[in-house]
Amino acid sequence: MQRLLSNSLAAAAAVLASTLPWSAGAADVTAREVTELLFRLEHGAAPDFTGRDLSDLDLAGVDFKHAALGQAKLFGTDLAGANLADVVLDGAYLDRAIITRARFDRASLKGASLLRPSVHPSPQIEEARPADAPSFSGADLSGARIFGQFNYGNFEGANLQGASFAPFNSAGFIEEIFRTELQSAKLAGASLKGADLTYALLWFADLKGADLRGANLTHADLSRANLQGADLTGADVTEADFDGAILTGAKGLDTLKGLASARNRALAIE
Repeated sequence: MQRLLSNSLAAAAAVLASTLPWSAGAADVTAREVTELLFRLEHGAAPDFTGRDLSDLDLAGVDFKHAALGQAKLFGTDLAGANLADVVLDGAYLDRAIITRARFDRASLKGASLLRPSVHPSPQIEEARPADAPSFSGADLSGARIFGQFNYGNFEGANLQGASFAPFNSAGFIEEIFRTELQSAKLAGASLKGADLTYALLWFADLKGADLRGANLTHADLSRANLQGADLTGADVTEADFDGAILTGAKGLDTLKGLASARNRALAIE
């Protein structure tokens, strides 16, 4: 039994490694070197960590001062409470990073990977606290791969065009949770045009005025979500759950795909 378990774990590790576009290893810089560089920067200067490996470093609470972190490897890095506002993280890897209370406001995360970061101290959805959620307000996450628990996260006004929130069969990651959780997330005014929200949990999410044109909402749970004034033109809602969803003033409802199979459509509020 022990040998079987060891073989299973080894196989799982091999599969996980094969999903990463880089080899996970030791960071090429220390946490102390990073913090000293940031501390010694002249006012207005932007540090450049482009392509650097910062995996597993403890950078909690660090102010990155508009740093360039494009293509940087931040796998498992502790960024709890860190200030990454206005930072360039295009194509960066933040898989398994700790982003509790981290600020990514107005940051550029185009094509970045955020697969199963640690957002809340407890994985239990009923124990998630709004104060622990990260903020991506006004950030550019277009084309990003996002999967995990982002309950109460702030994505107001963010650019999420073409982003994928889909489970592992689309995101390429094996996980024990089967969908991205966005319970009570703030997505008002966000652009989700063409985004893949397959199976996404959006209970009580604020999607007022959001652009969901052409979005894939197949099997998404929109129970009690506020879609007031949102643009749903051409969105696919096959098997989506609209229990108590607010659709007042929503656009494009007559162009929805798969509406006939949507659940609790009669319980939506228009």
